[in-house]
Amino acid sequence: MRLRLPKACDLQKLFLAGMAMVATLSCLSHSKCEFEAIFNFGDSNSDTGGFWAAFPAQSGPYGMTYFKRPVGRATDGRLMLDFLAQALGLPFISPYLQSIGSDYRHGANYATLASTVLLPNTSLFVTGISPFSLAIQLNQMKAFKAQVEEHSWDQQESKRLPSWDIFGKSLYTFYIGQNDFTSNLAAIGVGGVKQYLPQVVSQIAGTIKELYALGGRAFLVLNLAPVGCYPSFLVGLPPSELDAFGCSISYNNAVVDYNNMLKETLRQTRGSLPNASLIYVDTSSVLLELFRHPTSHGLKYGTKACCGHGGGAHNFDPRVFCGNTKVINGRTVTATASSDPYNYVSWDGVHATEAANKLVTWAILNGSYSDPPFPFHDFCDLQPLN
Repeated sequence: MRLRLPKACDLQKLFLAGMAMVATLSCLSHSKCEFEAIFNFGDSNSDTGGFWAAFPAQSGPYGMTYFKRPVGRATDGRLMLDFLAQALGLPFISPYLQSIGSDYRHGANYATLASTVLLPNTSLFVTGISPFSLAIQLNQMKAFKAQVEEHSWDQQESKRLPSWDIFGKSLYTFYIGQNDFTSNLAAIGVGGVKQYLPQVVSQIAGTIKELYALGGRAFLVLNLAPVGCYPSFLVGLPPSELDAFGCSISYNNAVVDYNNMLKETLRQTRGSLPNASLIYVDTSSVLLELFRHPTSHGLKYGTKACCGHGGGAHNFDPRVFCGNTKVINGRTVTATASSDPYNYVSWDGVHATEAANKLVTWAILNGSYSDPPFPFHDFCDLQPLN
């Protein structure tokens, strides 16, 4: 059955209609957002510059759409986290690892590219997996909270740190797990990966419980994206492995299994967190709809990368990633970006474009893809997404 995701224009109308209703009611309820900060845990899908602050090297065309230069995000422009912050009336969330130009008064972002939920058993320089796993990100959060409390009296530090009581008035977001799923696919296959996914889900739930003990009360957990539609995982697959939309059947079936497991685990965890909102967000269904029916939502290309090399159905060559130049078969080639990223779902074969991220954020804010339902306009006077 096809998911009835509204078209891009309808999504925007729905969002704006909700905003109009909120504006009408705001004088009767509140004029600000109940969430004064966002603390994010994740990987490249929500990294706003942490990885490249630790390992400076990012180059163009990343950042070309909105920032006009590379800013540490693994896309052409803004991420879902950026749009979420914008809708809540908050500035972009500064990476915890970025020492210059950061402002932590409205939260901190612990996400880094290539992060996993489980502790990595290998080195970044061997497999490319980030050392900043979820356990490390949690420890960074604990250290941050301790520093905020210690310097609560320091007027100089208060210019870039939040108030000591911010932690109970914040939104804690999770968008992590994709690398646990994909990093070993080539080596052990889908069956092997599925064996340790219960540990991934358990680790996420355990982290939420620890954040609850630190004062957190609102948690937003985004599920695993339909990686079986990402161009990087489609190259070389036989036609028998693909569904009618050109996506991997086995990969996406495994994603469904993982997401069901995550949803059930969060349901069970919810019972042990009194006075907390623990929300499971089905961003996977929204992205799957975009991959399958891009033209229905104002886009053109689903399973084709905007930035890549090779052209063809996927425009992805695993030998040369977006922005890189390499000699292949005696010829120097560069993986370049199309001039119209707003027409694509996939940016570089692994990550979504700004255009796709905005569409998914509209769905998140509406609350209809959340379990339990979580309409943000009940808590905030939402700001328009430009």
